Amino acid sequence: MDLGLPAGAPSLGQPNDDAAAKQEQEDQMRRDMMSTVLDTAARERLSRIALVSAERSKQIETILIRMAQSGQLRGRVTEAQLIDLLNQMEEAQGKGPGVQKSTIVYHRRKGLDDDDFDF
Repeated sequence: MDLGLPAGAPSLGQPNDDAAAKQEQEDQMRRDMMSTVLDTAARERLSRIALVSAERSKQIETILIRMAQSGQLRGRVTEAQLIDLLNQMEEAQGKGPGVQKSTIVYHRRKGLDDDDFDF
């Protein structure tokens, strides 16, 4: 039964697996490139960043891939170099209007100590 569709075009009844396969292939290429570019400690740090912020992790990966492709990287990127790159990214983002550097502030209650209570 010929529906007049060009060869290779997905039919209406079948799911289009080409896009998913292409995305999986791109993800695998990205992972392979990161394992080539980053040393073990830097890769672990990047995976922890991905747990917290997948978007930021993708940005870092994209920058590292561009740097590797343009020949700016000499050898593998260490964790210290990755931290420097993260700091540079944060400084660059901080120059934009209305963007503040994120900080964590701990407020501890004063005067409440377990030793003060007699039971």
